[in-house]
Amino acid sequence: MLRPTKHSHPDRTVVNVSLLLLSRLRKRRIDGYSALRAYAKKAVSGGDVLFLPAINFLYLLGLIEYRPKTDAIEYVGPQ
Repeated sequence: MLRPTKHSHPDRTVVNVSLLLLSRLRKRRIDGYSALRAYAKKAVSGGDVLFLPAINFLYLLGLIEYRPKTDAIEYVGPQ
């Protein structure tokens, strides 16, 4: 859900989960897929459902890359 409606809770949106993941990745630079998913699940109610759309959103913006050998997500955006 990228377009908010009057029924959208601000903390339970793709944009908010993307922001949380992006701030964590900017600090750590690289993090495991399962660790990020657990973080999203713990940080936001329904974060496990919004995790994959948030990752897709960040990838489309060119801010992250997936490394299949290590099963990790790396921040590649500007410092």
